[in-house]
Amino acid sequence: MSAEKSVNSNQKNTAEKKKRPTKSQLKFRRFCAVLIILLIVWWFNNYTLKTTVVTLKSDKIAAPVRLAVISDLHAAKHGIGNDTITRRICEAEPDMVMILGDMYTFGSDREVMQIPIDLAGDIIGEGYPVYLVTGEHDVDKAYVEAVAAVGAKVMNYESEIIEVNGNRLQIFGIDNVYYSDTFNLRSYFTPDESCYSILLAHIPNFEKLSQFGADLTICADTHGEIIQLPFNLGPVYYSEQSMWLPKLLNENTTVYDKGIFEYKDGAMFITSGIGNSPLPARFNNRPEIAVIDIIPE
Repeated sequence: MSAEKSVNSNQKNTAEKKKRPTKSQLKFRRFCAVLIILLIVWWFNNYTLKTTVVTLKSDKIAAPVRLAVISDLHAAKHGIGNDTITRRICEAEPDMVMILGDMYTFGSDREVMQIPIDLAGDIIGEGYPVYLVTGEHDVDKAYVEAVAAVGAKVMNYESEIIEVNGNRLQIFGIDNVYYSDTFNLRSYFTPDESCYSILLAHIPNFEKLSQFGADLTICADTHGEIIQLPFNLGPVYYSEQSMWLPKLLNENTTVYDKGIFEYKDGAMFITSGIGNSPLPARFNNRPEIAVIDIIPE
């Protein structure tokens, strides 16, 4: 019996040694675990959609108005789908939807260019009016004509006064990519002071657009500067001024990356958009649909 027990014990020890992973196996498993975590974090930051809600007050508003804002889709065959975007807009139940340009990337084929056209059509099909301006990428004449044909109101140097929930709104839209020193929107538009005015522009040129003085200016283009530091420390790189860590190293610099920026008698909102261009490298700055609630003062 003693010899038999000894043999069984040796067999058990041998089996345990075989099951026990080696150091190289442990290192490989840790590497795989870290890689999976990084892939999940990357996917979450670049391909999941959030809703950002902003509330503004105005004495020109008698009843609440809700806007949904989307931009910078930079359409891709494997990006965030139209169904997801449309569903999120429907959940917000806006009074109108603003599309602010760069909905595809310059040079895209017709199949990809069709994606934002279909998206605008889907949103309009759900019963929401769409106002649209173009960016520096989505300027193809066929695209602009097609998106207008599905019912979007293309506001490239256009203005319109509408009534929403008993409020008079004046909507302006421009397609500027470059601004001269003499640029002056007052040369093109005359605001009706009895209306709550909304200016749509892809490029957030704060200096020039704040001079126009719309009650609300809505812009895009920045992609939220792609990578944002935690704890509200701003972007890693500020492209407008070619500056690294602007909020950390340059305290007096206002970084027009995303969010609300006030000016005299109004405010600019910059959305960080939905898509990824040139690469899916977002961090702490997820793709967003912005919802802007304008309520009575």
